[in-house]
Amino acid sequence: QDIDDVGHKYYLELELEDVLDKGRTVNCTAEVLYHLGSQSTAPEVQVTVQGELSSTEEADKEFYNRIRSLEKELVAENIPDSHGNVPSELEPIHLLAWAASGYVIWQNSTENTKFHLAQVKHMKQVKRSDEDLQFDYVLLLHEMVSQEVIPWELTVLWHPRRGARV
Repeated sequence: QDIDDVGHKYYLELELEDVLDKGRTVNCTAEVLYHLGSQSTAPEVQVTVQGELSSTEEADKEFYNRIRSLEKELVAENIPDSHGNVPSELEPIHLLAWAASGYVIWQNSTENTKFHLAQVKHMKQVKRSDEDLQFDYVLLLHEMVSQEVIPWELTVLWHPRRGARV
């Protein structure tokens, strides 16, 4: 829908797959408004999810406790590897990167872009004195329209009760 002097609004109907329970899906509707002439303003997004996805509470606690108990900071590269494989112990790191990349993609999207997380090029855990876990990432985002692969450096703070902050 073209909205005079405001922008273009899109109405979407899609199906979300539960990443923890493959094959389980929920329906979702969204409205996305891209403002006219503003490349620096993130699109406005309103989402409605019909149903519930699996709770990640137990998996989150397990991951949090495992990372907190490490004697050395976790470091990883090339997730997934060149064959598309993600080691099971790094799956939570990959999922966190995927969520964080969604924020970066949303903040930098226009009607003429289509970003996709291609790879976690590098990840390093940073020890903190508070309860949050900190991960410094270098992500490779593939911009599907231009075929450009763009490196993004970002820091993610995460705690099971507070979620992710990018």
